[in-house]
Amino acid sequence: MPATLPDGDPVPTSGELPGSALRGLGERPFGFYVHVPFCVTRCGYCDFNTYTSAELGPGASHHDYADTVVEEIRLARRVLGQADLPVETVFFGGGTPTLLPPEDLARILAAIGSEFGLRPGAEVTTEANPESVDPSYLEKLRHGGFNRISFGMQSAREHVLRVLERGHTPGRAAAAVQEARKAGFEHVNIDLIYSAPGESDDDWRASLAAAIEAGPDHVSAYSLIVEEGTRLAARIRRGELPMPDDDVAADRYLIADEMLAEAGFQWYEVSNWATTDAARCRHNLLYWTGGDWWAAGPGAHSHVGGTRWWNVKHPAAYAQRLAAGVSPAHAREVLGQDDRDAERLMLELRLISGYPLAEVAPAARTTVASALARGLLEPEPFKSGLMVLTLKGRLLADALIRDLLV
Repeated sequence: MPATLPDGDPVPTSGELPGSALRGLGERPFGFYVHVPFCVTRCGYCDFNTYTSAELGPGASHHDYADTVVEEIRLARRVLGQADLPVETVFFGGGTPTLLPPEDLARILAAIGSEFGLRPGAEVTTEANPESVDPSYLEKLRHGGFNRISFGMQSAREHVLRVLERGHTPGRAAAAVQEARKAGFEHVNIDLIYSAPGESDDDWRASLAAAIEAGPDHVSAYSLIVEEGTRLAARIRRGELPMPDDDVAADRYLIADEMLAEAGFQWYEVSNWATTDAARCRHNLLYWTGGDWWAAGPGAHSHVGGTRWWNVKHPAAYAQRLAAGVSPAHAREVLGQDDRDAERLMLELRLISGYPLAEVAPAARTTVASALARGLLEPEPFKSGLMVLTLKGRLLADALIRDLLV
């Protein structure tokens, strides 16, 4: 089951935000995230807030979910007042959003547009398991206003998919990309996972080749993280599978960057590559550059003006709160300036646009100089006042960020 929610300060039943959060509202980019917590089965590595039908219990159902989310969207409008907040990006994640009928996803999107308005050219994305869609479903999604889709491919090798307990067959993700293109989707992403137990370099190369051949304009590639409480962690603890190796993961990253670059993709965030600037995920960029977003759904985390809050975890509790006319928020925190500065560094340094040298704390200047000397930062942007990671720097980004925050 998913991990427990963090502690925090209580949230008024109305959902009212502190005045500090509302200052400047509308001056920052504003997006919407919609969490759909349903899955057919739980993947062995997953610790997201998702539920199979057997885990839902009474008081929650697929059938009523869209109506419940629409109620939270209306709550969001009341909480945020009448500020002009056209939505720049919408992202449906999960779980498997495409387990809901396409009409339900379109109805939720329409409610966001009705309450807030969608900015012209807004990016509207949904995640999808390749097995959960077909050409008809994709055409209905596109007609409903979606223009970007993200397929969870993870691997093209059957034995790797078995280790991950992924519920699709090799080749299905590539076929789904083609179906999405035919349905008129402007942008298509493929998600990959590397360094799974039993995966070889050749397996990883085959997965990358299959993803590239499918024709997406965006690829996300993440090293497998073994989360406590998952079936994968239990299997590793029992000695059934080996623990992923950091050096192997680094080699796989180098392979990914090389193959994707040769195919015309450029990195723009440590784990993300796109064929053009327009293909970059604008919703994630909103997260990474300090925008505002409302996240609807059980366990979803929102952020507005330095205030972060998270909803109750279980779909039944979430539905009960909204049915009672109260906020589904479980708790919140108001970030101090030091925390906001640290988050900005952690996120922006991972971007190809870099982080301003002038914003680095004086105590960290020695670390910056060392990073440049060690080849972790690009020399030319550095001369212009920006810290931009080299390929070696991307491999060591987490360690460098930790050193800069000491």
